[in-house]
Amino acid sequence: MLFVFRMLLMGLHFILAGVLGVILGLCRPFNPDNSRLCARLYALPAMCILRLRVRSEVNGLMNKPDSCVIIANHQSNYDLFVFGNVVPRRTVCIGKKSLKWVPLFGQLFWLAGNVLIDRGNAHKARQSMLTTTHTLQNEDTSIWVFPEGTRNLGEDLLPFKKGAFQMAIAAGVPIVPVCVSSYIKHMRLNRWRSGNVLIRSLPAIPTAGLSMDDMPMLIERCREQMRECIESMDLQLQAA
Repeated sequence: MLFVFRMLLMGLHFILAGVLGVILGLCRPFNPDNSRLCARLYALPAMCILRLRVRSEVNGLMNKPDSCVIIANHQSNYDLFVFGNVVPRRTVCIGKKSLKWVPLFGQLFWLAGNVLIDRGNAHKARQSMLTTTHTLQNEDTSIWVFPEGTRNLGEDLLPFKKGAFQMAIAAGVPIVPVCVSSYIKHMRLNRWRSGNVLIRSLPAIPTAGLSMDDMPMLIERCREQMRECIESMDLQLQAA
């Protein structure tokens, strides 16, 4: 019963946050800080409804370079709410083009200045990547990417796709990994307290001087650091 009640509240919240987010986007369209404000708009009430206790250790993320590529592990649709409170200023996200058809959220996502990529069209996807590289180099804006490309449902990290690393190397900006514990496997929405979540950012990994030949090594380095961090946070929560 509690689960059903929460889902009803979350549905109402999703609609209300979408309406307010679209209004914000219309007032200041494509402002790169809209994403941070909209993320808070979704996340703060959602954490109260879901009763998830989120603890963040993200000083490195909050003090990130002006432009960087932020990479994070992607577990579920709840990531929108879990990560929402740690999105730093002037950070936009990359998402698939089909998101624009989601009522309210899709329009909000577009007006917030986020990048929509048509993965089925290689030419358009390449053009979008070139645009994001220009943004990283010239507009003091960071880009948040889920390099797995799809949800891993709290299991091991999926193989990382190349896009985020191509952008970082092409623009010469650092990569900042952000990790969340495997919350989706332990979340119990039919209980008053649904569970505990840890979020931790890792030190920035520089890409200056790297070429595309170095990309496989960079991908492996980032993935291994994130895997170790997630494993450590999971063990910390189990011990608590």
